[in-house]
Amino acid sequence: MIKREYTPKRTVCKVTFTVPKNWAEESIAIAGDFNNWDTATDMLEVKKDVWQIQLRLKPNTSYTFKYFIDGERWENDEAADEYVANNFGTEDSVIHIKS
Repeated sequence: MIKREYTPKRTVCKVTFTVPKNWAEESIAIAGDFNNWDTATDMLEVKKDVWQIQLRLKPNTSYTFKYFIDGERWENDEAADEYVANNFGTEDSVIHIKS
């Protein structure tokens, strides 16, 4: 699930990314254009029965991203706005942040 919440002046969009707890045993990182695909920067935390993180993203921008699960596999978000082919022969999730 992806939830968008804009600040009052709409200069920032607070995006909450949520995935089921059974997706991972130990860890989930979100990596994408917004963090230079760094798998150590943005780690999801377990909240009740889900993994979750909130990122502050810039409006009028589209971002590609994926989840890096348990340090070994990549997964797309089922709630992504679309999917695009990448250089590895798979697809990346895309989120569009409107104004």
